[in-house]
Formats: sequence, C-alpha cells, structure tokens
Amino acid sequence: MPAVTPTDLLVLPRITATGGRSRTVTAVVDSHRTLEGAGFPVRRPFPIPGMTQADPFLLLDHMLAAYEPHEAKGAPWHPHRGFETVTYLIDGTLVHHDSNGGGGVIGDGDTQWMTAGSGILHDELPSEELVVKGGRFDGVQLWVNLPKAAKWTPPRYQDIKGERLTMLSSDDGGAIVRLIAGRIGAHEGPGLTHTPITLAHASLSPGARLTVPWSRDFSAMAYVLSGDGRAGEDDRPLGDAQLAVFGAGDSLTVTAGREQHGRTGRFEVLLLGGLPLHEPVARYGPFVMNTKAEILQAVEDFQAGRMGTVPATHLG
Repeated sequence: MPAVTPTDLLVLPRITATGGRSRTVTAVVDSHRTLEGAGFPVRRPFPIPGMTQADPFLLLDHMLAAYEPHEAKGAPWHPHRGFETVTYLIDGTLVHHDSNGGGGVIGDGDTQWMTAGSGILHDELPSEELVVKGGRFDGVQLWVNLPKAAKWTPPRYQDIKGERLTMLSSDDGGAIVRLIAGRIGAHEGPGLTHTPITLAHASLSPGARLTVPWSRDFSAMAYVLSGDGRAGEDDRPLGDAQLAVFGAGDSLTVTAGREQHGRTGRFEVLLLGGLPLHEPVARYGPFVMNTKAEILQAVEDFQAGRMGTVPATHLG
C-alpha cells in the first residue's frame, strides 16, 4: 500500500494515551458491495439498511479494484450541493475538475477535499495511464454533512498532498497514524473543515495495539481497509471491510491480529468521527439539504444551470 509511510518511526511525534473512559464497540457493520459512477466497485459500510445514520457523515465508500487495461472507470460530470466530499487516495491516480475552476491530480497518499456548499459540478476520473495500462486503485470517499448555517457557503477545493499529512506514532512505535483532518490529542491535521471532524489512517504492525484520545463530544468509528484485528476496550473482532461503531468515552482502541495476510502486512484502519449536527436531513442523490423544498430547489437550480457550467480550462 503506497500511502505515505516514513522510513524512521523514531522521529515521529508520539500519541500519548490519556486517562478517562475507553470506548467500547456498540456495533460491527458489514459493508455492502455496489457500483458507483460509471460502474466502479465500492464497499459501502454506510448508508445501508441497519446503518442509515452516521451523523455528521453521510456516506463512506471504499474504492478498491485491480483494473485490466482500458477497464478503469470514474465518475463523469455530476452536481453536488449541501455537503463536502473527501477523497483519500491510497493507491492509484485520480484526476479532478470542477465548475469552480478547481482541480488537479491526486496520487498515493493525497487527499482531495471539495466543499460543494451552494452548488458545484465536478468529475473524478482515473488517470490516462491507469486507463491505458491498468493497475491497482485503492481509496476512500467520505461525505461530510454541512450544518444548516453553512449549506450555502461558496464552493472550495483543497488539494492536500501526502507529505502535508500529520504523521504520528503510537507510544510503542507499533503503529503509524496519518492525520488528515481534525485533532488527535495535541496534534492537528491539515484539512480545513466546516463541520468538526477527525479523520486518520492508521497502519498497525502485527500484534500492535493503538489507543488514541478522542473528543468526548464526537462520534467514533473504525473502518478496516485491509487486515484483521479487534476494536474497543471489549476487543470485538473486526475484519476486512467491516466498520466498528464506538460508544461514548474519551479514547478509542484498535488492535492488530498477530498474523496479517494483506498486501502491506499490516492492519490498515480508517479512524473517523465528528460532532453530530442533530439537524433534519433531506437527501436526493447528490443533494443533501434540510428540507424537501430545498431539495426541489436544488434540482431546479441544477436543471437551470445555476450550479455552474463546465469550463474549458481549470486551475491546477
């Protein structure tokens, strides 16, 4: 897994476990496998039956495929309004354009953070090289809801290169944590958020145990990108493409099994949580607002071209 990995763990800041209540696991969710965009496969732990709400998150897709030449697919031009899309790429290359003039190429370890806000058009496509030659593609896309007060914020695009991630280590050096956004203890990630969240990618060596402080006000989840292990103070078994949902507390724990058979030889886990908005959610495809009337307005605005037009050139 080519995600950013330092060669010397000894130079990384250490995550210091604090006191307080360690979170237990309240549910383990199996991902649903489906197709998105022009037909690329995703593993989706939410929203699915039995896991429809993950406030303040709306959707988590794990995009994992080994493409033959001319097989790779993406998501052609489409609209969004009312939330943010966060795409963290572990392996492969993705090209982004949007009607606000933003865009660029993201590769291994990079993050593309798009605030749709009041409305935007964009596309997400595999690179020409990946299409022609084929290859592995591995990444996640997270939809973060915007609070009512920020639904109409102007669109914004953040291109966060892998070297900008905040790299951390567990106390014993058995785990690497790549902090993308939010805070873990005294450490802060580079992503700018409207909704307070924490998002990180942890890689645990076989048998390693990672405990991280977590805001008591935040929800908390752990999604397994690859490997097998356990989650929570109660050591609930957790395997490939499963999501652990944690209860209340001040810290969360994940533990790698003593044997790992994935591509990296590590237990690869996405840690995520945020401050619940507790607001009404009205959603229709790529639009997420607070009322049905706002959804109807979004459809009308898109059809009338008020979410922008596809420009001939793009920034970046």
